[in-house]
Amino acid sequence: MGRSLRALILSLVFLLTAGIQQASAISFALDSIAAWGKFPNFCIGVYRWGDKFFNTYDSTYVQGTGYKFNGKVTADSWMDVYNFRLPNNTNINMHSDASTSMGLHLTYLAVSVGYDVNFSKLFGGPDRSRQRLRFGFNCALFAAEAYLSKNDVGAHMTRFGGYRLSQPFHGINNESWGLDVYYFFNNKRYSEAAAFNYSKLQLQSQGSWCAGLSLYSQKLDFDFSELPKFMRDELPTDWVDYHYRVDTDNYAIRFGYGYNWVFHEGWLLGVSETPIVGLRKGYINEAERKWSMSVYNRFKASIVWNSGRWFAGATLRFDAALISNKQTFYAGGVLSGEAAVGYRFNLW
Repeated sequence: MGRSLRALILSLVFLLTAGIQQASAISFALDSIAAWGKFPNFCIGVYRWGDKFFNTYDSTYVQGTGYKFNGKVTADSWMDVYNFRLPNNTNINMHSDASTSMGLHLTYLAVSVGYDVNFSKLFGGPDRSRQRLRFGFNCALFAAEAYLSKNDVGAHMTRFGGYRLSQPFHGINNESWGLDVYYFFNNKRYSEAAAFNYSKLQLQSQGSWCAGLSLYSQKLDFDFSELPKFMRDELPTDWVDYHYRVDTDNYAIRFGYGYNWVFHEGWLLGVSETPIVGLRKGYINEAERKWSMSVYNRFKASIVWNSGRWFAGATLRFDAALISNKQTFYAGGVLSGEAAVGYRFNLW
């Protein structure tokens, strides 16, 4: 791991140095690339059309940063949260250990490369560095997000009915993945990227409704068979072998609102709340796959500071699924926080 990190840092330094030395000899300006020939000129024309169509803002409210590159240091921490409500008003609350990583990232326009170190593993925590993946794309008109999350490590049970506990619970084998695409109605004056990606500058407070589609899959398996008998007796009768199992595919509509509050020059507070409602097909503690209602919710908030080339920010996210059948109400999701400090620059 240490050699890989050193190799990445040396590679980045080499690329930056080489870029500075060659910038005077080779121009990467769009006009210069267009002059290389007919095909490069065609590509630059398509790029300029797409940039104007998909990424045009009212400059009174939103502006670009003025820089193509940025480097940033990030710290990211997240945990899974699980809550059950049973027919006899018994509540079961659990959460996983927090997984924390730190990374170094270099971004050119919309392309980013980086290296993250799982600090939880270094200090004896669970090795979950490859069990959460996120991808995002954001322009003025719309945004797209894809994600994958797994937990087969376990959690801590903190409550079972009237008992407050602090004991490990290893009977978890969960996996979920999804894709969201959504459109911003006030796309000329509101920029989600300014609040959550550091790639735009929101100059005046503004908000926007958004709407789109969400496709996601959930596979949950909670094994309570190792609990003491007096606890197992409280579990619903449809939990076969004391398991709570869910396997569903979900097709939903996403509709919500985001607001960026510029409360001081260079400072921004962003909030976004988006319920996701649709249909699911699958089983919840049953062998037969059925259609039922699907409910999900995404909340995120951020605070961002910009000062010339420098920027910093912190982001809080909570994604939660709600699943209900005749005997059980389940609410579970991922709570995460990220902090970043970075510097913007140009090489050409």
